Amino acid sequence: MDQESLKYWIALRAVEEVGCVGFRTLLQAFSSPREVFSAAAHTLRVIPGIGPKTADHIRAFSDWGMAEREIERARELGVAIVTCGDAIYPRNLLNIYDYPPLLYVQGSLRPEEVCVAVVGSRLASVYGRYTTEKISRELALQGITVVSGLARGIDAAAHRGALAGKGRTIAVLGCGLDIVYPPENEGLAGAVAAHGALVTEFPFGTPPNAPNFPSRNRIISGISLGVVVVEAGEKSGSLITARIAAEQGRSVFAVPGEIGAAGSRGTHRLIKQGARLVENIEDILEEILPQAGVAPSASNEPSLFSRMNAPESDPEKATAPARAEIAGLGNQEQRMLSLISARPVDIDTLITSSGLTAQEVLNALLVLELRGLIRQLPGKQFLRKESSN
Repeated sequence: MDQESLKYWIALRAVEEVGCVGFRTLLQAFSSPREVFSAAAHTLRVIPGIGPKTADHIRAFSDWGMAEREIERARELGVAIVTCGDAIYPRNLLNIYDYPPLLYVQGSLRPEEVCVAVVGSRLASVYGRYTTEKISRELALQGITVVSGLARGIDAAAHRGALAGKGRTIAVLGCGLDIVYPPENEGLAGAVAAHGALVTEFPFGTPPNAPNFPSRNRIISGISLGVVVVEAGEKSGSLITARIAAEQGRSVFAVPGEIGAAGSRGTHRLIKQGARLVENIEDILEEILPQAGVAPSASNEPSLFSRMNAPESDPEKATAPARAEIAGLGNQEQRMLSLISARPVDIDTLITSSGLTAQEVLNALLVLELRGLIRQLPGKQFLRKESSN
């Protein structure tokens, strides 16, 4: 879209009391935002849902410099301002009642991509982060784009898992794209933009105020065919996302957690209310892929909990991995491998013994498991696998 036309889109979105639904109504009545601003007051007033007050705001709008500055700022930051009439606007998002007329996008959107949201608590447990990265990585390996909100905890783990699977991921923000929130995720935000997209409906300079996040959540679920909740307290914002997803006709999934854990209460409640319980990646794929017109295929990757449910091997028969298997491991992975033997060791002990942060331990364990050097047992315990040599 040319800049002159885009200016009218930005201006109409900024008009007081127009809102997303009002914008849609006006687009249905007129061929373009430019024609909305050219319409007579009496014509605007009789449009259902607009009324005299909103019509007067449209007629009185004069801050065209704001719209021009917004376009210039987007150019400086390499951000695309995508309208709901553009071909790359997410098709699923158009199916929700209050879809945003504009999206600010840093990175790339692909109209054909199949998206699944993975969300959960900011105060995630070690188990929650590990499980989230595992789910997201397996989704990415199946060609699914992982959508989340770039928040601390489960959201960040979802993006990291998708990136570890060499897949695409989309982060929907509750602020302008010139602000990274939380600030410690700046590096992650850059990686997401390079392998997917950062998306928001909010103009540049919009701070991450609390009311923005429920609005952000409807986009997370709206882009996606389904929402997976990994950990959620009783009052978690992720439950709002799940509720919105259900209202939008999206599939809702929940990963069970430890009985009695605070982070399990929300997910267990979702399961009681009818959310699909996730035991393995196929639970998600067999419901999502037919919606996307794709036949589910057997995955060569081990399912999410296959290792947890597998019978334990005889510790006396387990041997150290062959040298060829550990070649190329980083220092953190080698340190972690040295702490894991043929006898199971729990993740808390690994964190304490290694001197690494919880996140570094999670990353190292994921690499080792992908290399087939260790396996996970029930209770978040790990042991070395037998050498194939």
